This record gives sequence, C-alpha cells and structure tokens, in this order.
Amino acid sequence: MPGKIRQYFRDRKDDVQDYAGGSGVIGKFVLFVLVIYLLVAIILGMYWSSEPETFSVREHTRSVANAMQREPVTGFATTVTMIRIAETLLDKPGGYISNDIFPPGLWLDNMPNWEYGVLVQLRDLSRAMRKDISRSQSQSAEDADLTIAEPQFHFDSESWAIPSTEAEYRRGIEALKRYLNRLSAPEQADAQFFARADNLNNWLADLETRLGSLSRTLGESVGKASVSDAVANVDEDDPLAEETGAIDVQTPWTKIDDTFYEARGSAWALLHIFRAIEVDFRKVLRDKNATASVKQIIIELEGTQEAMWSPVILNGSGFGVLANHSLTMAAYLSRANAAISDMRDLLSRG
Repeated sequence: MPGKIRQYFRDRKDDVQDYAGGSGVIGKFVLFVLVIYLLVAIILGMYWSSEPETFSVREHTRSVANAMQREPVTGFATTVTMIRIAETLLDKPGGYISNDIFPPGLWLDNMPNWEYGVLVQLRDLSRAMRKDISRSQSQSAEDADLTIAEPQFHFDSESWAIPSTEAEYRRGIEALKRYLNRLSAPEQADAQFFARADNLNNWLADLETRLGSLSRTLGESVGKASVSDAVANVDEDDPLAEETGAIDVQTPWTKIDDTFYEARGSAWALLHIFRAIEVDFRKVLRDKNATASVKQIIIELEGTQEAMWSPVILNGSGFGVLANHSLTMAAYLSRANAAISDMRDLLSRG
C-alpha cells in the first residue's frame, strides 16, 4: 500500500510539471503576440499621425468637372473642395481616428485634434452655404440637400457606433455631391450659389472670431495677463491709482500640442477653402479690390503648413533659447486674421 501511495504522488507530481511546462509555453506565446501587437500599433500610430498633404484646388476642380462632363460653374470649386476636405477627413491614413476605441487610434491625440480643427471649418462653411450662399434673399427656401449636409457634419465627432460618426459624415458628403450635381446641371436650375459680397462677409465674420480665439489660446502657451482681470482692477474714481496685477492665463502643458494641432487642422482646411473662394468669388473680389487680401490670407495659411522637423511641440519662452511652435502658429493666424479684417472692410464698401 505505501508503494502505491508513493507512486500516486509521483504521478501527480509529473502531471503538475507537465501542466506548468504547458502553461509556460502558452504564457510565452501570449507575451510574444502582445509584443508584436504593440510594435505594430506603434508603427501604425506613427503612420496614422502623418498629416495629409495639401492639394491644388484648381487642378482638382478641373479633374472633377471633366469626370462629370460638366462646366465648372460658379460655386463648383467651393463645393468640390468641401467634398474633398470631408473625404480626406475620413479616408486619410488610419481613416477617422477621433472615435477609435482600440489602439493605436486610442493612444493618439495629435491627429484627433487636427481632425477637429478641420471639422470646425467644414461645419462653419456648410452652415454658411445653407444659410446664406445658396439663397437669394432671407425669404428664399433653403436648398434641400444642404439642409441635410449641414446637420450631418454637426453630428457627434466621437460616436463609435449606432450610428457611427463616419456613416453620418458620409451622408453629408453624399448630400453635397447631389447639390453639386444639380448646381452644374443646366437642366436643373433649382440649385444656386450666390457669390455676393454680403454672403462672403457673413462667413468671414464668423471666421474672424474663430481665428481670434485660436490665436489667443496659442499665445497663452507662455502665459499672459487676462484682459478681463486687468480691466476689472482699474480704479475708475482715481485714474492715477496704481493698478493691481492681473492673474496670468496659461495653457496647461498637457494641452499645448492639442491646441497647436487643432489650429494646424483649421489652417489646412481654410487654405483650400480660400483657394476655392479665389476662384468662385473672383468677380466680387476684383470689383471690391479684395484680391490682394485673399492672396495674403493664402500666403499666411501656407506658412502654417510648413513641415514639422521636431518630434514634439516645443514651448520655449517668447525670447528664449528654444523655439515656441505655438507662438509661430499664432503669428501666422494673426496675420491671416488681419488680412480677413481688411477684406471684410473692402467687401462692406459700396
């Protein structure tokens, strides 16, 4: 009996060793797969973080018109550019990343902020198209397809499913394509694009506040006094009294790259939009002597798209040793905004 007992325990010991050996193999395999997955995710993340290149609006407009066998009527360039911007947002490397719930998209933050900057400009222009540019007067009916496109682009930018953000934005793109088809078809004159100074001025007014806010936030990377606090500390009864200091407002260091890439995405979209405006509103711009202002805006926006040679967004002080990418971006946007102000002044003159 004792011999049988010893044999039993020997068998159990062998079983445990076999199990441990098998578990070790499985564990090593799981670790190997995990390491490979992380390496692939890192490489994909680097590839997906690359920003789309700029494109020639004139060449793209000409190619689309030839493919459709249509004449590029007024409004064709702007609509085609809107479609191209929206499709780039969804079809660039990695697709649309802002609503990803798995790595590597889940880990990325620069590209989602770039996407949001592009999306804001797409939303603003689609609203202007629906509200002003496609209507002859305030009592005119809204365009049927633009009433679909505008709210589609305002859909939640981070919805993963049921419905997904991509599906809703695709509906907006399809609505823009139907509008473009009707706009360029001679037999369907119900789609309109009124390239008037007041329509352009209304959109520029909204854009001016957008760029002003972005420039301010970019400038706060090094901290600056709050204007509201400074005004509140002024003693109205004694103008010679010494003012008390205002609290500095500074962008948190974790948000500096987010703000930078949002501004870079906005500038990327605006660069193409203004190139399209230069085509569709050329008569108005010429009549108002505003062509030079548009070209100045385009030059400043082109400066925002220069290649990034630093792997991180540097945040040196304004006159320090290291560069400050946020202040550089703010300078370009501020000059573009100044040109927009001049352009609005010219458009508002009789």
